[in-house]
Amino acid sequence: MNTLIATLILHRLAIAIITLLIVSFAVFFATSLLPGDTATILLGQAATPEAVAGLREAMHLNDPAILRFLRWILGLFQGDLGTSYANKMPVAALVGGRFVNTLKLAGITTLVSLPLALTLGITAAMLRGTLYDRIVTVLSIGVISIPEFMVATTAVLLFAVYLRWLPALSLANNVHSFADAVRIYAMPVITLTFVVSAQMIRMTRAAVIETLDTAYVEMARLKGASRGRLVLKHALPNALGPIVNAVALSLSYLIGGVIIVETIFNYPGIAKLMVDAVATRDLPLIQSCAMIFCLGYLILITAADIVAIVSNPRLR
Repeated sequence: MNTLIATLILHRLAIAIITLLIVSFAVFFATSLLPGDTATILLGQAATPEAVAGLREAMHLNDPAILRFLRWILGLFQGDLGTSYANKMPVAALVGGRFVNTLKLAGITTLVSLPLALTLGITAAMLRGTLYDRIVTVLSIGVISIPEFMVATTAVLLFAVYLRWLPALSLANNVHSFADAVRIYAMPVITLTFVVSAQMIRMTRAAVIETLDTAYVEMARLKGASRGRLVLKHALPNALGPIVNAVALSLSYLIGGVIIVETIFNYPGIAKLMVDAVATRDLPLIQSCAMIFCLGYLILITAADIVAIVSNPRLR
């Protein structure tokens, strides 16, 4: 059985690597199709055709696309993200600090949303059919129906414009105390928690209910086990795989949510950096940021699959 588990894990890792290669191909050629000429944007509309042609030659933009892709992918394998067209400095230096800010935002959101969603999902499954369960279900469906930009805009109007409790912009570099951190991260975290928690609550509830309806849990119930013991000892260990998958899928929504939230709140993260790079057609910077987001998504999904394999009692 251990050999089977190891084989399944290696197979999943191989799929992740192949997927990453396919994604890198798609990212490179999709960004190459962005409208506008990079050299013209950098030099301005007043640039002469000779100057534009010279810059395109210097930046190797006239090389065949497949050659530029191979040069770029080999650089990624060597840890070289390239040089920013607009900033004239290594992309790694630009991404470094911004990536830390995005990780902080995602980490704080996870610390808030994960306990909240798991608690609501598990308790709703334990109290299935009650008023509490119906309230949690209706609220989670309602939150799922609201797009991220609507939640962010409503938060700005309520907390920044009308109540004036929080700043409309989240400038992470101005954190000097715990109170500053609360004020700066409050609205982005609230917005992302709405995005992440609702789906996690529903999927966790469904996974626990499915496990509670199995024969061995029913046998434990007939033997007089309490509701808490049924969930904690019998249902949760066997529902761990689906719950971890639910958590990973929900947290992967942070990738899309972070892009919207960082743009609306002007948060200095990697998503905001990528959006700014699109305006200047800074292809190396756009491609590196997109690959970081894709890699984060793949890591979450692959980790969830591995946990599901290892926690499967039949495989063990």
